[in-house]
Amino acid sequence: MAGSSNVKTFTQENWESDVLKAKQPVLVDFWAAWCGPCRMIGPIIEELADEFVGKAVIGKLNVDEQGEVASKYGVMSIPTLLIFKDGNIVDKAVGFRSKQDLIKMLDAQL
Repeated sequence: MAGSSNVKTFTQENWESDVLKAKQPVLVDFWAAWCGPCRMIGPIIEELADEFVGKAVIGKLNVDEQGEVASKYGVMSIPTLLIFKDGNIVDKAVGFRSKQDLIKMLDAQL
């Protein structure tokens, strides 16, 4: 699958270092391969990752592979997008969102 190298893949192993201890705001896209809206939002996530390089960290967490992290944050439906800052959730969106909506959410945390 071709994709942007700027999109991080979050796992239970790197969650603390790459999300909770990140110096910049982190947008996490909770997704799964079988989820239609997740596939629609994927290209938007890639564009945001390129556009916010150096300002925010953008990445994805596969709920099928990383179920413990997803359940820890109460992710019930996907896509769920959480923005973390200093280890805390500062914004949340459930379901498909436009690129403009996500840019507004990120800009508010910069």
